[in-house]
Amino acid sequence: MPRTTPPRPLDITALFPELAPMARTAVRLHPRAGTPTAADSSIGGPLLWPAHEPWPTCPDHAGPSHRGVTPDDVRLGRRILDEAWARPRAEGADLLTPEEQVVVDRASFSGRTRIPQDGPAPMIPVVQLYAADVPALPRPAGADLLQVLWCPFDHTEDYLPAVTLRWRASADVTDPLTTAPRPSVIGNDDYLPEPCVLHPETVTEYPAPHELPEDLADRIEAWEEEQNPEELDESDELDDAAAIGYQYDLSVAPGCKVGGHAPWSFSDPFPMACPECGSDVRPLLTIDGGEWDGGSGSWRPVEDAGYTGLHFLGPACSTRLNIGRSYNLQLYVCTAAPDHPHVQNMQ
Repeated sequence: MPRTTPPRPLDITALFPELAPMARTAVRLHPRAGTPTAADSSIGGPLLWPAHEPWPTCPDHAGPSHRGVTPDDVRLGRRILDEAWARPRAEGADLLTPEEQVVVDRASFSGRTRIPQDGPAPMIPVVQLYAADVPALPRPAGADLLQVLWCPFDHTEDYLPAVTLRWRASADVTDPLTTAPRPSVIGNDDYLPEPCVLHPETVTEYPAPHELPEDLADRIEAWEEEQNPEELDESDELDDAAAIGYQYDLSVAPGCKVGGHAPWSFSDPFPMACPECGSDVRPLLTIDGGEWDGGSGSWRPVEDAGYTGLHFLGPACSTRLNIGRSYNLQLYVCTAAPDHPHVQNMQ
């Protein structure tokens, strides 16, 4: 089923025409739980990988063992919790049975143990994108497929997984790998995506407030304050129109996406350049654990408007990924040569 972002609550360029030249298109990927194959664009699905090509491993996490949890335990623990939240229970009753609690604890951070790993830890598939599904995908000449893998352990330099990108021409893969290597243990269960099919949709974005000229940002902030009074009497309520905010409703789309603007949040923008040639970089891919917030969520697709279950188990969080403290990971590529080494950042 396709996913459709609702129209923005208002046309912000009618109020601030200076924003119009800053518009960019982004492709929201709308991942939803499914069973993708190697022939599909996906998050957490199998990759179209040549059988003769070595699978990427992380040199920082070589054997003989690592401390963590097994991928199978993580997936089993998630399934148990999903089923437990969905079933009725008496007031005050425990969410899990004692047997279920043992499995969930084993799959949790507190249940980490040292597990043998034969050689360097294989990286895990995170994203596969075919240009046929995302024509706006910036890519090297001749490539029509992007594959993103990462190490399922934190790396101390930025407390993010180490990421590798592979560009390839899908038609060249005539003898695909049937079974990919898997790490025996992962250090962070937030880095293990559930298999999701994608429903790409093109939307228009405007820069986050952090990237706007100071005068324009100040005028938008003043407009927001007029729309959203900070203090209300108990008898007053904000209607939908009054609750509009530029950053969260009108500028940068949340969720996993290709292109668009960077979702700056807890830090101001800083210069980034290609580590190989020094050229400018542009947003390639944003990996986000959630697609809209737990409230009304103006970015929630219309097809998901009827979902009434728990937010953290619903379609907004289908990938089960979590970067940092519910932040996101942005990957940037060189504007001169997309196959140069990427740059990554967390916001």
